[in-house]
Amino acid sequence: MLLLVTDTSGKQGSVSLARAREDDRDQNALELIEVAPLAGGAFSAQLVPQIAALLAKYRFTKTDIEAFIVVSGPGSFTGLRVGLAAIKALAEVLKKPIVPVSLLEVLALASGRQGKVSAVLDAGRGDVYFGLYEIAGDSTQVVREELLSKRELLSLAHDATVATPELTLAATAREANLSVVVVDPPSAEMIARRGWRKLRAGESVSPDKLEANYSRSDAEMFVNPAASF
Repeated sequence: MLLLVTDTSGKQGSVSLARAREDDRDQNALELIEVAPLAGGAFSAQLVPQIAALLAKYRFTKTDIEAFIVVSGPGSFTGLRVGLAAIKALAEVLKKPIVPVSLLEVLALASGRQGKVSAVLDAGRGDVYFGLYEIAGDSTQVVREELLSKRELLSLAHDATVATPELTLAATAREANLSVVVVDPPSAEMIARRGWRKLRAGESVSPDKLEANYSRSDAEMFVNPAASF
């Protein structure tokens, strides 16, 4: 199964091709074929040409794509809007499913912890992107995802493990006597593997269900949790 994976959530982005096999018990059931970087500020001009170039390089056509995995947030309003719009259009034409993946969920799972795990990313202006999850084995339940102040984070994460790639946030959480795991930033492979698991679990959406939900007016956004999980 050929998967197309896109991430336009940050200052830099990527588009990837991955090949998946049905044996989900095998860690090698998903192979990342190639990751092509996307330069920030030009996603709208680069995304579709990069997708076409990747497919052509490996002698695939767009009809070979069986599913789309797309980072749904949090991140830049402009970048996410471009990425979601492009994938919506392709998925609608090809009649293929879309799997939205939250970067926060990827971070929570990367912690390797069970129970309550809160994933945190710096949102600028003294705020953080916060996701709280209940993790049991391979099952992940979203409790909440929202934009918070750092003070609110320390209050809400008091009984959960904090997972973050941000060293400053990790230090702040440790100073508040919170349990902290510093994880790697979400990679294309991490996103692809999470998307493949969600696809296997039937957690995909049709193009018309991939809707945006703005967390503040100036630019930052999450995808509607009901559509993402």
